[in-house]
Amino acid sequence: MGFNRPTLQDINDRIQTDFQTRLSTAGAFLRRSVILVLGRVLAGASHLLHGHLDFISNQVLPDTAVKSYLERWASIWGIRKKPATFARGGMTLTGTNGSLIPARTLFVRNDGAEYESQADATIANGSVTIAIQALQPGSNGEAAFGVELTLLSPIAGVNSTGLVNMGGLSGGNDEETPEELRNRLLERIQQPPLGGADQDYRFWAKSVPGVTRVWVYEEYLGPGTVGITFVRDNDNPIIPDATEVQEVADYIETVRPVTAHVTVFAPIPDPIHFTISIFPDTPEIRRDVTAELADMIYREAQPGGTVILSHMNEAISIAKGEVDHTLHFPVADVVSSIGHLPQMGTITWV
Repeated sequence: MGFNRPTLQDINDRIQTDFQTRLSTAGAFLRRSVILVLGRVLAGASHLLHGHLDFISNQVLPDTAVKSYLERWASIWGIRKKPATFARGGMTLTGTNGSLIPARTLFVRNDGAEYESQADATIANGSVTIAIQALQPGSNGEAAFGVELTLLSPIAGVNSTGLVNMGGLSGGNDEETPEELRNRLLERIQQPPLGGADQDYRFWAKSVPGVTRVWVYEEYLGPGTVGITFVRDNDNPIIPDATEVQEVADYIETVRPVTAHVTVFAPIPDPIHFTISIFPDTPEIRRDVTAELADMIYREAQPGGTVILSHMNEAISIAKGEVDHTLHFPVADVVSSIGHLPQMGTITWV
């Protein structure tokens, strides 16, 4: 049976009643009597203790624990919070041949994000490619191909601006949130290790910073082989690049059973495009329909899986303000090939 925490007024009333009973008073206490003052003081102290007990009761189980207690629970089960990581990659600078760009040279993006070079580099044939890393960890340090970075302090013979190389700056992950850590912990508790079962590979892959959803294929390339694919939902795009795939592969190699041959690969995005007419047709309802469809695909899509047509219609119907609609396309369930992950595509409104 649950316990309902009494309010401050409830506690105060109980104490006053108790005083009246034990002192055998016939009438009410005077408004400013010492008894009433003592009662209120005791009620305040009792209410504070009830609050502390209420807080402690939420920490004795990991599904309700706050951040510091949750991290302690996770450590007991051998799980560590995934730290924020630094975005890194390459950029190209131009200038006079022989000009030196020293290690730890600082660059700044137009929004203030700063980066530093990782090694000395000298311009040859008019340009040089250097490795750089964000100064602050997290996803904000990532940058797409062609983003302009500027030298924080000029260097003689070097043009002040350079461009991020093909592949961009990647690998910057935000610190794992308490809810993400809680989900991993509950998954570990509810699904204990089984020496190389599907759930073990999912747990191992999710231990790598940035990995959020994982799919495992047994006998992927024949007996004794395992295939693993994953996405990074906090990145844009969510499909991992070659470096991120290799990072997961390297970690899996350290924990896999010795007899397993594991292949880690990125899923191929398989966008689902829609043609829809809705009533009433307003920008707000279009926005809500788009959000509901994207959420449905996020929840149900998996590589090689099926997104059901009736679920698409249901997602449109539950959009706020929608009265009626016609889904002109797709006209049937969307079935993806193995390794292809359905994703939200574009909507054509008619």
